[in-house]
Amino acid sequence: MNRLIAGGCRLLEALLALGLALMVLLVFGNVVLRYAFDSGITVSEELSRWLFVWLTFLGAVVAIHERGHLGSDMLVSRLGPLGRKGCLLLSHLAMLYVTWLLWSGAVTQVGINLDVVAPVTGTSMAVFYASGAVFALLGGLLLLHGLWRLLSGRMADEELIAVQESEDLAQVQDLHLGQPAKV
Repeated sequence: MNRLIAGGCRLLEALLALGLALMVLLVFGNVVLRYAFDSGITVSEELSRWLFVWLTFLGAVVAIHERGHLGSDMLVSRLGPLGRKGCLLLSHLAMLYVTWLLWSGAVTQVGINLDVVAPVTGTSMAVFYASGAVFALLGGLLLLHGLWRLLSGRMADEELIAVQESEDLAQVQDLHLGQPAKV
């Protein structure tokens, strides 16, 4: 199961890279066309905005898998294994609840906007709102998998802290061979 999830996240990362490259190409191309040739690509702004929203939600799925979301582990890092497990259980339950709220809202918006078309492309606005539903589905599955691993005892003790304090602090810890930085 872990290999399937890792493969799916690698596929998402490839889609993210492709989407980002397309977004940069659209925006940069449009800027060059506007300033150099006094013209532009009409669809560029709308597509780049849609790509940005999709990139944000798909990137959040990858961040859930890689435990890349920032947070504070000030309390949890001082607890023993049982306290860490309890905190991780509570955080997973809270995230699943929020993911459920996002899912229900996104599915409602998709249904409302099925017949609404975007002003430039004429594409259904449901595609725009589907990004939230896709995130909620994939993120919820990842969270359920993590919850199952926690409850079945298949999660290692070093995985019990689900957030990173900050990227800078993580780099300092890596430099000190995994020793917690003294703040």
